[in-house]
Amino acid sequence: MTLAPEAGTTTGRELKIVRGACPHDCPDTCAMLYYVDDDKLVDVKGDPNHPMTKGGLCVKLKNFPEHHYQSDRLMHPMRRVGPKGAGEFERITWDEALTEIKQRWTDIIVDHGSQAIMPHAYLGHQGVINGLTSGDAFFNRLGSSVAEKTYCESGSSTAWHMTVGGTGGLDIESMAYSKYIIVWGMNMTSTNLHGWPFLLKARKDNGAKIVVIDPVRTRTARQADWHIPIRPGTDGALAMGLIHEIIAQGLTDADYVEKYTVGFDELAERAANYPPERVEEITGIPADDVRTLAREYATAQPAAIRQGVAIERSRGGGQAIRAITSLPALVGAWRHVGGGTMEMPIWEFPTLFDKICMPEWIPEGTRVINELDLGMALTGEMKLDPPLKSLFVYNSNPVSQGPAQAKIMAGLLREDLFTVVSDHFVTDTAKFADLVLPATMQAEQLDIMVTWGHLYISLNQPAIEPPGECVPNSELFRRLARTMGFTDDYWDRTDEQMLRDFHDWDAPALRGITFDSLKETGYARLDVGLPHERAPHAEGNFPTPSGKCEFRSSLAEGGNFVVPVWRSMYDKMQPGGYVDPLPDYVPPFESPASNPELAKKYPLNIVSPKPHAFLNSQYANAADKQDVQGGQRVWIHPDDAAERNIAAGDTVRVFNDRGAFAGPAVIDDIMMKGLVMANVGHWQNKASGSTVNTITLDRHNQLGNAGVYSDNLVEVAKVVDPVLTPEPVASS
Repeated sequence: MTLAPEAGTTTGRELKIVRGACPHDCPDTCAMLYYVDDDKLVDVKGDPNHPMTKGGLCVKLKNFPEHHYQSDRLMHPMRRVGPKGAGEFERITWDEALTEIKQRWTDIIVDHGSQAIMPHAYLGHQGVINGLTSGDAFFNRLGSSVAEKTYCESGSSTAWHMTVGGTGGLDIESMAYSKYIIVWGMNMTSTNLHGWPFLLKARKDNGAKIVVIDPVRTRTARQADWHIPIRPGTDGALAMGLIHEIIAQGLTDADYVEKYTVGFDELAERAANYPPERVEEITGIPADDVRTLAREYATAQPAAIRQGVAIERSRGGGQAIRAITSLPALVGAWRHVGGGTMEMPIWEFPTLFDKICMPEWIPEGTRVINELDLGMALTGEMKLDPPLKSLFVYNSNPVSQGPAQAKIMAGLLREDLFTVVSDHFVTDTAKFADLVLPATMQAEQLDIMVTWGHLYISLNQPAIEPPGECVPNSELFRRLARTMGFTDDYWDRTDEQMLRDFHDWDAPALRGITFDSLKETGYARLDVGLPHERAPHAEGNFPTPSGKCEFRSSLAEGGNFVVPVWRSMYDKMQPGGYVDPLPDYVPPFESPASNPELAKKYPLNIVSPKPHAFLNSQYANAADKQDVQGGQRVWIHPDDAAERNIAAGDTVRVFNDRGAFAGPAVIDDIMMKGLVMANVGHWQNKASGSTVNTITLDRHNQLGNAGVYSDNLVEVAKVVDPVLTPEPVASS
């Protein structure tokens, strides 16, 4: 494609346009157009023809061309020359880097076995051959420890599969036809921007009421018709209370329940323990509001629930999601276009993860290490045998995003730990690496993008050549495979051949779609029903063992599990342990109600939502995004600030036994009393030397081994000498 000069260039030359798709861990997966002038990326715009994203890009993607040419970008392999954590490196060649990796790994395997090596990756890229699972086949072939990747969505995935199975559920575009919409635990205008207009259309065309349930009066909550603040970690109590009230008020769809659900009588008995007055005591939501919400939701069909990741981030988050996911079947919302609930629709995509990950290469008895336990694994707290001797990090920044930040850093300081990081920049994690490898950015690589927010498959085509010696993850693992002597034909394929092999192009969902057609169009909607007609469970047909919505889950018999896509498709060594087959409220690990002794010392809950201008920790080193986001700040309710003699702008220290961080106070009643907030994603050298996850507990949700980022108690104090930055407290 070419573009006339007046449409964007000042050189008088025609611009080449290449179709692409956003690489980021976001539900929107925007279709993009790359504009190239003389082999340089000069502009990136949204594709105006995409029915979901409609040409808009969020603030994170503004100046995307400049991001590719950022001055501090990694261009060449680098070797550490200073102390670990100092971020001091010298340039080396790829041959030198690969030779050192082979030598160190060979020695480790001889002395300790291959399980002494651990990969660490997440969704720094969301592609099929460069994203979450891009290195799984290599590390399975190597025989390393299997990394369980549960930063986000794993608890939701387990709860979802236990209740309704691997369905895409409600389509975000179908929400334009809803008459009542609950946004539960999600700040859509910051993290699902292109989904929000469908809710506004429902409000305009159908008179739909938009309700936001969130501890904070967010950007999204301020645009809603009703904001319901809730104490962190108590969503399960509210959901069970809604179930109680729907049944008590006689508002169930008895026909739908009888035909298409399992376990209603037991659910009703369990929900009887949650009358509105008890729900008020637990959640802080007035009992009459619980009754009103239940009545309005049940009677205003089609009713929709957009679930956010935040719900899972406490001890009982998984069971909360089970309860929320049960609501649509209870009231028959699934009967209607625009009715039901949405978690993430990736389960509709015929991606062949077994062929990507090659789980058959995993040696019998291989252990699993959860990535959120990295600090414990590296410091000896887990007493691993063999101990971890090497860590390979890609698509992830665990020092920023992992819990127990101080513990992770202490582990990364080990001189006997060989750490390799592949990234675009020297991140907070890369500063500790022995070797740093340069990765390509999105305009430089080919991939099909996995999306967890809509039903369009998207192809990203390279628009420019990679700079310096940057390589995509697909090529990185080809080189590592050759270096380690692997002769399997898995790595003989080109990127395009892999993408063709890693999808079932004969699946009904891809009817009429081919790889070649995607080259022309850039994206295509799956053949799973159009937005104005999609009602996948109008007559049940849930992909569960019973074929019904399972209020009482049959999968609970097998114990706690992580959906295999989050663990290299490995179905062995699941966490196991008893799982209640019925949804229920499970109190947080840390809250004034559930842990009053700890609350005497640390009385405030803290939440750490995703930032508006960063994508997790991506872009947090870009000056233009820092200008939009602002520095690391601490939001606190006026009453809590007054009790601590804190004024707006005072530097405050947020701390518990695990660590501390600092920032200026923002005094605002968008917070509930007893709650403070600090965004995740800031880099340490741009903040106070430590960031919010220094106070985060390294424990897990009861389902899917998800993290508990919203299940932590802290105290806040004014810093008398703001020149002094807080030293992280070592975890015990």
